[in-house]
Amino acid sequence: MRNIRISIGVLCVIAFAASTVVGQDNSAREKDRAEIEELMWRYARALDTGDGAAYAATYTVDGQFGTGPNATKGREALKKLADGVREQQAAAKAKGEARPPIYHMEANTWIEFIDKDHARYHAYYLTVFGAGGQNVPPRVAAAGRSVNHLERVNGKWLIKLRDVAPQD
Repeated sequence: MRNIRISIGVLCVIAFAASTVVGQDNSAREKDRAEIEELMWRYARALDTGDGAAYAATYTVDGQFGTGPNATKGREALKKLADGVREQQAAAKAKGEARPPIYHMEANTWIEFIDKDHARYHAYYLTVFGAGGQNVPPRVAAAGRSVNHLERVNGKWLIKLRDVAPQD
């Protein structure tokens, strides 16, 4: 009977220790989730506003948008990509054309943690031009699926690769 009590005591201690570790892991993962969601918000907002510096800052130094030979690679090229949105808006304004706002949105997101410093952010995306006036309704410019390969660098989650045409 004494051996049973000791065994039960040992099992209780092990269960408590395991639940404490799991609780710490869950807390860390929730913090990671919040940081990743905030990263993706900053990504979309920088792209929508044509803020190339803020857009490039959401990527790793060697990060890339797209895959294959036409991928945009590296922060300087990524900055130019997002700055192009602002330049197009300015050119339209200079011609007296109203350019509706653009919104990049993600839905049905899922964060897949690979290890402590790597994750994949799966989502469906929509790119929508807002209403361009009373008689110009919003329009969907693009829709698709993305897989974003994320990496924690110096304690900060960043996009390593944004694949907006995954093959799987």
